Amino acid sequence: MSQRDTLRTVWDRGGETLGAWTFIPSSVSAESCARAGFDYVCVDAQHGAIGYNAAVPMIQAIELGGSIPIARVPWNEPGIIGKMLDAGCHGVIVPMVNSADEAEAVVRAVRYAPRGSRSWGPALAAPRHGDYRAWADNHVAVIPMIETVEALNNVDEILNVDGVDAAYVGPADLAISLGLGPTGNDGTAQFDDALATIVDACSRHGVVPGIHASAALTALRRSQGFRMITVSTDLPSLRLALAGEHDLARSGGPAQDSAGSGPY
Repeated sequence: MSQRDTLRTVWDRGGETLGAWTFIPSSVSAESCARAGFDYVCVDAQHGAIGYNAAVPMIQAIELGGSIPIARVPWNEPGIIGKMLDAGCHGVIVPMVNSADEAEAVVRAVRYAPRGSRSWGPALAAPRHGDYRAWADNHVAVIPMIETVEALNNVDEILNVDGVDAAYVGPADLAISLGLGPTGNDGTAQFDDALATIVDACSRHGVVPGIHASAALTALRRSQGFRMITVSTDLPSLRLALAGEHDLARSGGPAQDSAGSGPY
């Protein structure tokens, strides 16, 4: 397991990482996301329906499916950050990081001494790696979110904090903080300029720019300079797929090409 790529090894080579996002508290759906071929799968413990007891088997399932497990924690709090890392996450996305001091708190919660203050006890994570402490220092990704006007104004100070690996844009919260609606803001100068400001700051500080997006938006985000792009989310994807199947069935649309039965 230790020889597999992590976010940091891919980024160190200048590579791009595309990911999936999970709201559903299920190891089955988490493994399905991983097996779809995404570089990473994020367990959303902030806005999804996922508690810690569900997150643990989901992280295991993502590993089993061959993807990189990361988590978005509910808040910038060292206890839950440490628990998610002890459960086996290869990185944490931390919401609403608005200052250099808050970014420093994220780094300290992720790193062991002397750089940080993470408590030792990686009960689930350690058996997956030879020397877990060395592995964690070299591979666990620190990813604060930039999603407010305050963070935008402080972006250089935030990204200058030693140990920050990537900055992850929450476009809905950023847009709301800018006085816009949560969606549909591409092409609006205020929103586009904010994204450019973040990407430019990432470039200056050697930090990977990341963003929550969709498959349809990936080409645009890539052209804007983002290298960590979440392109699909389990619950909305399930709803869309089910609605499409329902609409096709109701419409009396085309039959299958073969005369065979259904999937079973």
